Amino acid sequence: MCVTFEVSGIIPASPEAIYTAWLDSAGHAAMTGAPAQVSAVSGAPFSVWDGYISGTNLELEPGRRILQAWRTTGFPPGAPDSRLEIRLAAHAGGTQVNIHHSALPEDGMQYYQGWIEYYFTPMKAYFSGK
Repeated sequence: MCVTFEVSGIIPASPEAIYTAWLDSAGHAAMTGAPAQVSAVSGAPFSVWDGYISGTNLELEPGRRILQAWRTTGFPPGAPDSRLEIRLAAHAGGTQVNIHHSALPEDGMQYYQGWIEYYFTPMKAYFSGK
């Protein structure tokens, strides 16, 4: 059985700033505090968190949406990539970032807290200048 969840939060930056940082190696590393090799090209591979997370950009809508095939080194052998959709919408105080993570392996709920701890929390600090 595949696992699906959503997590969201307000980040104090424009949708364009978040989109640009997410798909730029130096920007991604700066906002998360971890090494990243990413690209703003559809079909391009990416690797973040020292290779723990990897995948491919599937669809890109500048300033609005990122769809990726996504996996970690912890996925069971032979497990297919999950789907990660990041939606960005202008909101009072910044951007509403909605993450829809689907087609995860059975133990996939473990990644829910990871999005909060390793993305939303450092992104809020980075974009607020703290």
